[in-house]
Parts: sequence; structure tokens; C-alpha cells
Amino acid sequence: MKHYDYLIVGAGLFGAVFAYEAAKRGKTCLVIDKRAHVAGNIYTKKLTDEGLEGISQHVYGAHIFHTHSKEIWEYVNQFCEFNNYVNSPVAIYHNPETDEDELYNLPFNMNTFYQLFGTKTPAEAKAAIQKEIDECGMTGEPKNLEEQGMRLSKTVFTKLVKEYTEKQWQRDCKDLPASTIQRLPFRFRYDNNYFNDRYQGIPIGGYTQIVEKMLADENIDVLTETEYSDFIQNTDMTFGKTVYTGQIDAFFGFSLGHLDWRTVYFEDEVQDTDNYQGNAVVNYTSHDRPWTRIIEHKFFEIESYADTPKTLISKEFSTEWKDGMDPYYPVNDEKNTALYAQYKALADAQKHVIFGGRLGLYKYYDMDDCIMAALDAVRAEFGE
Repeated sequence: MKHYDYLIVGAGLFGAVFAYEAAKRGKTCLVIDKRAHVAGNIYTKKLTDEGLEGISQHVYGAHIFHTHSKEIWEYVNQFCEFNNYVNSPVAIYHNPETDEDELYNLPFNMNTFYQLFGTKTPAEAKAAIQKEIDECGMTGEPKNLEEQGMRLSKTVFTKLVKEYTEKQWQRDCKDLPASTIQRLPFRFRYDNNYFNDRYQGIPIGGYTQIVEKMLADENIDVLTETEYSDFIQNTDMTFGKTVYTGQIDAFFGFSLGHLDWRTVYFEDEVQDTDNYQGNAVVNYTSHDRPWTRIIEHKFFEIESYADTPKTLISKEFSTEWKDGMDPYYPVNDEKNTALYAQYKALADAQKHVIFGGRLGLYKYYDMDDCIMAALDAVRAEFGE
């Protein structure tokens, strides 16, 4: 029988960081993952198809690394070189009155306000938005997302938020809580940079290399296509502790019920052109298209793959999670928050199990936050 200090369930960022740090401290780790590859949802693969050679495909959707933390930026730069990609998505709204598409810059900034209102200065933009707030005529607490959005700007909400959100949640905005958006992030400067974080970019060559390098230590073994419950019932290996980054309710056999998730799926299309949409991310904010956005993968690393004669796009669709699908976003409503609290109580009683990651903590993480959470778990585990 082989003994490991840690069984790490899930080869995504949280599990990989924990394994890497534990191995540096002389601990032995076995990392397992039910998928056929490491890197979890940040997995990227190099395309080898004719005309697409070398493009990095973001298999589970667009991932743009961004952080305000110098510590995390320096940490992740150990494993790759980043380009200077800046996330500047655009939005297409289909105007039913003109039957034409309208294009807007995101996030909501002075370029957007010029496109919507014709305003050129911050004062003019603020006045146009305030005029819509005054004309709204609603008082009291908003009863739903529709009322909340209309109080912030009818035009912005109608063209760029309402139908996009309804596609994401597959519910009418009148049936969604006002808390879904507390406010709209208006930026009164000409700035299409989606993130406010100081550090951002895309790893040159894709994300998978980061996790592969983390797991390359001689103290770490990796098994893919290995599902935890089957493995743990049949293995003769022994482990000191388990780091579990799978679904917390699955760990407990769904004994208290299923937690709800939102998920996304993708339809990939090869386009016989070197440039399909001119941008990495284009959001579609109206119901005339069922997808929420289209990703054109080559534009994440355009400095490397500008000359490919073809391009790969992925249409992204949002749907409710069902068993067998990949869970993406926790549904943090009252019911699920209460259910997670019950599962967390069970988890806290597991003295030899560390729960982590989006699935294990029922919490959405950006990549930098996930890395920091893993480092915090390492420090807590080793008393540092």
C-alpha cells in the first residue's frame, strides 16, 4: 500500500496551488481529477487543425487573469509569461424598432454614453442619466430587478442589461430580485478597460501550462479520469488528509439535498476567415440571439496567432445546471445559502478534510481570489 500525505481531489487552481505548496514543504500528494486533463475550467488546448495551428482554445469559456494583488501577480508569473491583453468587450443590441444591430462599448463608460445619448462630457452624461432617473417616477424600495434597473437608467438597462440578464438566468427581470444588481457600474471617463485591477493579461501559450508546472514536482502524482467516490471505495492507498475541491453536497452524498448552480455550454464553430468579429469577446444583449456572447479565441493572444487563415469562435449559452453538467456559478439565494450552511457544518466536523475552490465552498472565485484562498489554506494547514 502506498501512503500519501494528501489526497487532492480536483486539479484546478485551488488543488494545484495546494499540491505545489505542500510538495515544496516535503509532503507527498496524489492529485485526482474526473476529467481527462488537469487545469479545471482554465484548461486551454493548442489547436492543430489546418488553418488554426497554434491558437489556444479556452475550452470552458473566456478566462482573463486580473488582480490588484502584487503578491498574486508575482506568484503566478513564476509559471508563465503574460501578454498585455486588456479585456475590452463590446455589446451588440438588436433594436426592434429599426431592425438593426447597434454596437456599444463595455464597460459602461463615456464611449458607451456617447453611443447611447450623444453626450461628450461627463457632465452631459450624468445629466442624461439623471433625467432618466427623474422621469422614472418610481418611489419606495424596488420590488424586482426590472424596477431596480429602470431607476438607474432606462436606456442603459433596456439595451445592455435587461435581456442579457434574462438570457443568463432564463427568467424575466420582473421575477429576479432587485439585489441581482445593486447598481450599474458607470465610469465617467473614456476607458474601455473592463477591469480596474492593476495587473491583467493572458498567459502566452495558454493557462494549462501553469497547472502542469505546479504539478511537476517529484512529490506529486496525478491521476486523471478518476472520479473521487469510485476511487476512494476501491483504492488500497492511504492518505493523511484530503483536500476536496469537488461539489460539497456530492461529498456528503447529497444527504441534505442538491445545491443549485448555473452553468454554461458552448457551440464551437470554425470560420473560414482570419477575423470573424474583430474582438475576443462580443456580448449579445437582446433575445434575438439565444447565446449571451461569442468568444473568438485567437484575439486573446493576437500577437502570436494573427496570421492563421481560419479562426475558432465559441457561442456561449447559459442554462440551469442539471446532474451530469459542469457547475459554474452558485445560486446564492436564500434557499441555497441556508442549505450550504448545513453542509458547511458537516464539513467543519471533518477533521481530516480541507474543502476549497468554487465547488467545495459554494462560492464564485476569480482566478486570483482562488489562488489566494489556496495559499491561505496552506498557511492555515502548516501554521504559517
